[in-house]
Amino acid sequence: MRSVKSIILTLLLVMSASVAHADGLFRFGPKVGLTVNELHFNNSTFDGSNKTGWTAGVMTEFKMPVIGIGADLSLMYVRRNSRFMAENSSDVNASNNRDYIEIPLNLRYSFSLPVISNVLLPYVAVGPSVSFLTSRRNIADDFRNKSVDWALNFGIGVQLVKHIDISARYGLGLTKAVKAISDYEEAGIQGKNRYWTISVAYLF
Repeated sequence: MRSVKSIILTLLLVMSASVAHADGLFRFGPKVGLTVNELHFNNSTFDGSNKTGWTAGVMTEFKMPVIGIGADLSLMYVRRNSRFMAENSSDVNASNNRDYIEIPLNLRYSFSLPVISNVLLPYVAVGPSVSFLTSRRNIADDFRNKSVDWALNFGIGVQLVKHIDISARYGLGLTKAVKAISDYEEAGIQGKNRYWTISVAYLF
């Protein structure tokens, strides 16, 4: 099911990029970046630490002329690394390295600056993101990764010489990414993703 969704979304992305190239309102290109992820648990007994991962994929951008409003859609392969442990216990001390296909959609507002807009164009962005797990679900014998993860992204960025897009965004997990499945299940312990992503794209 996840494969079918990924294929459909990939086709939609390619189609939008093709239309964009024809009318000049859309652009597309490769995108790479680094992620810093932490699992935020709903129980203070558990603590997560920040771990660095990576992301790579493609991005398409839409801009409305003059008014500065636009949007971007990406199809990214993401590695989110994290470590968590139970306080005062050595039973749960696990590394959780997860791979996702992530599809973030951001609304943008660009600030047009006199004289330098063709060289430097800053913007702010906000929008939802959905990620489909492609790696293992079980973490040791105590927790399980969820197959779908929704988040809300807040970001800032800048475009240089109209082609290089540099951005930083914070992802606030809206659904549980990790859930207890053994002795901790009755306590309803779950973790949500919190992550920073710094990325660079080149738009044609």
